[in-house]
Amino acid sequence: MHVNRWRKTLPLVAGAAALALAVAGCTPGGSASGTDRPLRMWSGSMTPITNNFNPFAVDTATHMTFGAIYEPLFFFNQLSADPPVGMLGDTYEFSDDGTVLTITIKPDLKWSDGEDLTAEDVAFSLGYGSNLDPDMVSAEATDDTTVVVTYSSAKFTATPLILGSTWIIPKHIWSDIDDYMTETNPEPVGSGPYMLKSFTDAAYTLEANPLFRDGPPEITEVQDIGIDSNQSSEDLLKTGKLDWVGQFIANPDGVTSNGRISTMNQQQDPTVIVTCADTSMGCAGAQTDPAVRQALNLAIDRAAISSKAFAGLSGEASPSFALLPRDEKWLSDPSLAVSPQEPDAATAEGILEGAGYTKGSDGFYGKDGTAIELDLFSPDGWTDYNDAAKLISAQAAEAGIRVNARTVSEAEYWTPISTGDFQLALYGITQSLVADPYSNYDQYFTTAASAKVGEEPTKGQNYARYTNPVVDAAVKQAGATQDEAIKKEAYAAVQAEIARDLPYIPVVLNASQSFFNTADFTGWPTEDDMYAAPLPYLSTASAVILTHLRPAKK
Repeated sequence: MHVNRWRKTLPLVAGAAALALAVAGCTPGGSASGTDRPLRMWSGSMTPITNNFNPFAVDTATHMTFGAIYEPLFFFNQLSADPPVGMLGDTYEFSDDGTVLTITIKPDLKWSDGEDLTAEDVAFSLGYGSNLDPDMVSAEATDDTTVVVTYSSAKFTATPLILGSTWIIPKHIWSDIDDYMTETNPEPVGSGPYMLKSFTDAAYTLEANPLFRDGPPEITEVQDIGIDSNQSSEDLLKTGKLDWVGQFIANPDGVTSNGRISTMNQQQDPTVIVTCADTSMGCAGAQTDPAVRQALNLAIDRAAISSKAFAGLSGEASPSFALLPRDEKWLSDPSLAVSPQEPDAATAEGILEGAGYTKGSDGFYGKDGTAIELDLFSPDGWTDYNDAAKLISAQAAEAGIRVNARTVSEAEYWTPISTGDFQLALYGITQSLVADPYSNYDQYFTTAASAKVGEEPTKGQNYARYTNPVVDAAVKQAGATQDEAIKKEAYAAVQAEIARDLPYIPVVLNASQSFFNTADFTGWPTEDDMYAAPLPYLSTASAVILTHLRPAKK
């Protein structure tokens, strides 16, 4: 998800005042200082918050569904090369050919309603709904703590997806739910450190789960608040009404100068122009021509965008979609390390002319009497994205490409991206969980991870509707081996194809800023102990952090 999930629906001053009242109203007996109150966070929810705790509704469920309530088997720290940490899981082992995965879970686990959590729940979860891998042959609980999963092909490289991104659900509840996608699950029963205490459309409160396997967390209540503007969040941080947010703030010193709030900036998730790329999937418009995407890629002045839209806090993105330097050993071609930082309008124009486009008297290119006219949208109030879109529009015009930048409400943003009814959108891609770009290639670039225009992808996040048999075969090859040489060869094929076709045009590595209250709460990640990325909207990582926190001693 994006760093800044907000929209401007109220004047900023009035919005901040109203939200301050909402915070006070939701925490009876609480105070703005001290720790005899919930930890108040903003994980990206806007008002009204939807009462949805369905772990299969990835775009609409509340953020704390993922990790705080429902858990995967293991936690993979995307900022570390260390082995994964067992959550429900204790150990796992593949057969020599990678087709049989044996998982043992910890003994004596409980669901938050008091029912036993056993291997039967894990086997059920792996075969339920969108969790089901089409290559899975069977998932069998051989005893209360052991699950044996058999696949038709090797799954070595898919380990983080299977073990770190599959939400384990209670069989005794979900076996009675027929339509898992429309279920809102307003009374969730999970295994995580927290349970739902109360819900309003302005905020919801979680309380410590007394049956959590490691004992209830020391932060006994957590309140996730809906906020509709970045300025409101910043104001609430400054006045002590918020303890933890992840958002873009151009001047972080204005928030941290009082010594109460600390900040970190991990540049890891690429901001891209996602294109509806493939006519065979139903996409329409000039952006379906790779030559147009290649020209737009060269027309962008990324250095100016980083400076003017992201206050110089962003990093340089790679067209390989590997996170560098973390994934450096998987980079096949050094020329793919970084996207061009300066514009090259002349080369962009040469690409268009070589593809049969001609420049009209208005200075813009077209073909067969039809001008290139591209629609680029971003959510109203995502200020970094809105500013970047305006810059991209102006920069593209210098190369004779007409791009019309506009803003939409967040509700209007997600629907066309999910269904494919768009041309260009600014979008944030989540980085892979481990030092291996496999999950990015599998989730964003394979045909199986996409769907025809008009349908929502259920097996991945290929919103570009990109199809490429070379990529599909290479990703499958990489997933079937532990041989680094074979994987490097497969990734080289993927990287060459996606860097040429550009279904996602890299813009920057987003400034992933987190702000957290170190005066009232201790145990946050530090530069010396980055046990999890300190961003409240990240699945699983946010819950791991909550279990590490303690009230500060006064």
